[in-house]
Amino acid sequence: MKKLGILLILLIFVLFIWVVFTSTFPKFLSSLNIPQSPISKESVKVVKEESVVIDVVKNVGQSVVTVVRIAPASTRNTIGFGPFGFFEVPQENQEDQVSSIGSGFILTSDGLVATNKHVVSDTGVKYQVVTSDNKTYDVEKVSKDPLNDIALLKINPNQNPDKKLASVTLGNSQSLQVGQFVIAIGTALGEFRNTVTTGVISGLGRGITAGSAFEGFVEKLDNVIQTDAAINPGNSGGPLVNSQGEVIGINTAVSQSGQNIGFALPINVLKEALSNFNQNGQFNRPYLGVSYVMLSKQEADLNDLVEGAYIQSVVKGSPADLSGLQPGDVITSFDKKKVVIGASELSSLIASKKVGEKTDIIVVREQKQVTLSATIGSAPSE
Repeated sequence: MKKLGILLILLIFVLFIWVVFTSTFPKFLSSLNIPQSPISKESVKVVKEESVVIDVVKNVGQSVVTVVRIAPASTRNTIGFGPFGFFEVPQENQEDQVSSIGSGFILTSDGLVATNKHVVSDTGVKYQVVTSDNKTYDVEKVSKDPLNDIALLKINPNQNPDKKLASVTLGNSQSLQVGQFVIAIGTALGEFRNTVTTGVISGLGRGITAGSAFEGFVEKLDNVIQTDAAINPGNSGGPLVNSQGEVIGINTAVSQSGQNIGFALPINVLKEALSNFNQNGQFNRPYLGVSYVMLSKQEADLNDLVEGAYIQSVVKGSPADLSGLQPGDVITSFDKKKVVIGASELSSLIASKKVGEKTDIIVVREQKQVTLSATIGSAPSE
């Protein structure tokens, strides 16, 4: 009986110690400010990031398309050899050459699709758009922005009446920040449709030259987005998307000299182009009709010229041609503004004018100052 009492007392004592320990130890630990396990925190982060990507791809992926080029079959004959020498053998039953060349995304449910201008740069060919569920649409019209690497394709949604075109939501590229999470979607290498890659915005306000002379397309692009999300040939024209599923850029170029360096046009450039297009049913851009190179004061002094825009060539019949501009002229003043490298370059001064507006141009020609007058025209779409 005495032993039973001792055991009972010990049991009560142990229970008392356990209650005190469990009620006070967590508070003691929290007072020590011991950080949480990094493993559990990282696990939560991974799950959240995966969920974001999955949700965005589900919502935006259905609006991403593949741009297909259909080139006419070659009419070249094969060469045969007979007893009287070589002869041509006409080829029969030749088929058109079909190739996936880029990406795009649906802007409106009535069939307006955005892509890069260089994706649809070939003339004399037909284009098609293939949606993520393999529905094919013929491109009825291609409209190219003369100032930016942007093209708008028009398709007829009634070509597949059982399919409703899902449009994207456009974001605001003005509020982007370096380090922001982004997702790129497109037809990688012209073969792998709706390829998804992720990354961050690596830089803003970059200036690049897209394309190459060998591809027949070279264009200087300013203020583009740099990202480390993998962008491959074939991704061009596809959307760059933020974690809210908003399109904030158009995938445009990839660096050939570095890894994980891709570039995208800010979506606000497309929104401004859409506004211009919707008002006129076509791109109505101010146009002078010259090719030029900007000369700094140092470069001008070395070449016995003056600072400004050195005219290399003038398009025949253009506003520049009609105004009397000539190759070799140096434009020093445009619309009473000095033409210098930087914010006051000739391209930005032309872009600030309206089509049909007259402007004074001061040039130096053979070391003499000449004043000309030009009426700003509308840039040709091709």
